[in-house]
Amino acid sequence: MPDGYSAGDRPGLGARLVAAKLLSAIVDAKTSADGLLDARTGHPGLRALEPRDQGLVRAIILSALRFRGSLETAISERLDRPLPPNALSLRHILHVGATQILHLDVPDSAAVDLAVASATVDSRTQRFSGMVNAVLRRLAREKDEVLRGDALAAVPDWLRTRLVSAYGAEGADAIARAHLTPAPLDITVKSDPAGWAERLKGKALPTGTVRLAEIDGPITALPGFADGQWWVQDAAAALPARLMGDLGGKRVLDACAAPGGKTAQLLNAGARVTALDINANRMKRLRENLGRLGFEAETHVTDLAAFQPEGGAFDAVLVDAPCSSTGTIRRHPDVAYTKDGAEVEKLAGVQARLLGEAARLVAPGGLLVFSNCSLDPAEGEALIPAFLRENADFAVEPVRPEEMPGLEAAIDASGFLRTTPAMLPDEDPRLSGLDGFFAARLRRKG
Repeated sequence: MPDGYSAGDRPGLGARLVAAKLLSAIVDAKTSADGLLDARTGHPGLRALEPRDQGLVRAIILSALRFRGSLETAISERLDRPLPPNALSLRHILHVGATQILHLDVPDSAAVDLAVASATVDSRTQRFSGMVNAVLRRLAREKDEVLRGDALAAVPDWLRTRLVSAYGAEGADAIARAHLTPAPLDITVKSDPAGWAERLKGKALPTGTVRLAEIDGPITALPGFADGQWWVQDAAAALPARLMGDLGGKRVLDACAAPGGKTAQLLNAGARVTALDINANRMKRLRENLGRLGFEAETHVTDLAAFQPEGGAFDAVLVDAPCSSTGTIRRHPDVAYTKDGAEVEKLAGVQARLLGEAARLVAPGGLLVFSNCSLDPAEGEALIPAFLRENADFAVEPVRPEEMPGLEAAIDASGFLRTTPAMLPDEDPRLSGLDGFFAARLRRKG
């Protein structure tokens, strides 16, 4: 916030200034939104606000990112001349104002007036306050026209190019449209999905996930959370562990385990699980999550390449590899602006390495399941043929349609699993879709 400014100077102005600052940190500095928006450890400007204003900032940021491309188009078309290339602060002020007008339940007059006030506070943008007023007032008058725009306009160029290449124009458009609807809350339950769906006023999906369109209050206050009956996990993220079949009594390695949703699934299925993660803080979170759920696993903070298990090779190994996370854009719209094509290619190399390192830990006749939450084939389908050429003792064990009720279309000709946010349609948009995920099941020859 500018020197000498107090959030009490004008109601609501502090929240808008913080929103513009955080938008800059995400888009310009490529900082993850999750860390910035955390109420306890996030950006100091956010933490200084009242809870209601914190909620408004989060809503502004997530919507501004979700619709960023179309917002930029709408603003640019209503400018008399292009903004100066270095007018980053001004651009963020306009995006914050436009987001409220087009996508949030904020009176147009308040959105415009507070955007003008935001421009006036900063000496770099003071002289543009009249322009801010004119552009946003015109947006307010023409909002119906703007909202009929193309969904792909809300996707940055680098991502649009890769989506069209992988899924074709129609498929990319469907994914982009799915990204415009916030994701529902999905949970994995220890047992009785139908019963928990009824109790939580949700819906039991064919795959066993319980889906909630909305909740009143914090997740931690929902029935069953405190006594460890379920955990939050997107429906797609719950699929890779289910590809391992009957795990009763088997030794299973979860190679990139934190925060522990898949570890919990494996334990709930009766496996004896060893969980690895290279990050100590993430492993601490995994242990806390397992503690709430009443599960126990052998845990190690180590790199997969350095891990030498005392009990020898495992019956099954799960590698849910770090990736670009483009499949989670519904939940984390900042991913589209904090990642790029170069990052995708770099991470594909990391995944290939992890897959190769995991192979040595699979016992003869055992399973290796590789997965991640990227939409990009470079991080999924393209990795498996190269792995098989270097590891002739492995072969694809195709995913069968009966294993994926309701998601049979997610199984491709190679027997891989590929979900996209455009799948699992529902009459209620709040209950539709799932994360983009890739999974391949490989068996080591006996």
